Amino acid sequence: MYLDKLLLVCIGLVVRYGVSLWPHSGQGSPPLYGDYEAQRHWQEVTLNIPIKDWYVNTTDNDLLYWGLDYPPLTAYHSYLVGLVGKQLNSSYVELHTSRGMQTELHKLFMRLTVIVGDLVVLFPAVFMFSNKNYLTPVTLMAYPGLILIDHGHFQYNNISLGLFLAAVAFILRGRDLIASVLFVCALNYKQMELYHALPFFFYLLASCAQKRTYAAKISKLIKIGLIVVISFCVIWVPFILLGQESVLQVVLRIFPFSRGLFEDKVSNFWCALDVVIKLKQQMSVPELAKLCLGTTFTLSLPSNIHLLFSPSHKNFLLSLVNTSLVFFLFSFQVHEKSILLAAIPVALLTFCDLDDSLTTVVPWFLTISTFSMLPLLIKDGLLIPTISLSILYLTMAINLDQFTPVKDKYQKRTQSPVPVRPPTNFQTFLKICMFLSLVGCVVLTILSNVYPPPAKYPYLWPLAVSVYSAAHFILFGLYFHYLQFTCGGSYDTQKKIN
Repeated sequence: MYLDKLLLVCIGLVVRYGVSLWPHSGQGSPPLYGDYEAQRHWQEVTLNIPIKDWYVNTTDNDLLYWGLDYPPLTAYHSYLVGLVGKQLNSSYVELHTSRGMQTELHKLFMRLTVIVGDLVVLFPAVFMFSNKNYLTPVTLMAYPGLILIDHGHFQYNNISLGLFLAAVAFILRGRDLIASVLFVCALNYKQMELYHALPFFFYLLASCAQKRTYAAKISKLIKIGLIVVISFCVIWVPFILLGQESVLQVVLRIFPFSRGLFEDKVSNFWCALDVVIKLKQQMSVPELAKLCLGTTFTLSLPSNIHLLFSPSHKNFLLSLVNTSLVFFLFSFQVHEKSILLAAIPVALLTFCDLDDSLTTVVPWFLTISTFSMLPLLIKDGLLIPTISLSILYLTMAINLDQFTPVKDKYQKRTQSPVPVRPPTNFQTFLKICMFLSLVGCVVLTILSNVYPPPAKYPYLWPLAVSVYSAAHFILFGLYFHYLQFTCGGSYDTQKKIN
């Protein structure tokens, strides 16, 4: 068992290191560069200026130049990484003079910090979902989208998503208090974890309601409430001690409503709708924010109300998928990379025995989610690793049943073969749809790289990718809602995982 995990980790590290040799976001593109420079700059800021000024515009902290806009745990992480960088080479984090640092040794250092995040946070969380043939760990570790964004484009999504995965694993083990602490940590690393907050809230509320006596119900609710409040206070204590003004400044930086409805050509409903209705020209930013809030909350309710009254593990996982998809499609200020927050819960569906159609739907969704980021990945110079990883993942997903552990093969020699059910008409239909869908992805990829768009429509291909992917996500969302309302199971039939 341990050798199997070690082999998966080694393969995962080799793939990640290979991707890290390709360009990162903003490489050689002054004056702002890209997310790589943002992460480096946060190390510079947190290491060189007082904590009271981390989120404040000062002469030493120009918020227009990649000002901190993530919660405190990201800032603390940047500080720790900056400390290590300073020990290796102080020029990495020198105030002002280190801007645009992109030496080969610095890139190696930065790339290795992401790999350390995988080893310390993501991989241990992934292996908490070990199952037959390691289907779920392989799916999570081989998912091209996360590898390309973290190790190619350059971010630390592995930290927040690793904490989220650990929180889910402890929920499935019935360790709700530990799960609550871990999810608070995930939320305080990246505020986008709000995509997953409603299912956690409603599932934990339902778990309190399932207690037999009123005293037990109230007791568990108080325990969860206290652990959440204490966890928040511990993380925010430096800013709380600095006063209300400091806390408010952090909150305003974390939720910058002034940025607009969406950025670039993100594959969500509003960007697709913008092709025919220019909402950004017809409504003010506050009005758009209210529209998005109302739409997102309303469309999130059916899945979460269902979870509240039918709190099973399957419903919890499906609600994570459905809620995160609704948030991606309809919420305010969405980035193309936010699709990762829906993709990871979709990958977790391989952990439970829901429906045979998921053997097609999960790899299909994960591939489309990677494809939806194509304009960004092309801009970063990551087209070849994108194609390579997508082909590698699909090959593994299709042939994973062939990788049966040796000990299982020996056991099967003394047993009668298990009958294999023939595919249903619906499964065959899904596979045909997946094939045609991927052909469309190939065509749009070729057009994006071979045929320049008309001068009148310079963003034709990114917009085509956006609308094409958004249509898929809307249909996937409807299908996953159908699964939750028909296949989710009930509380009484749930078993805790080991």
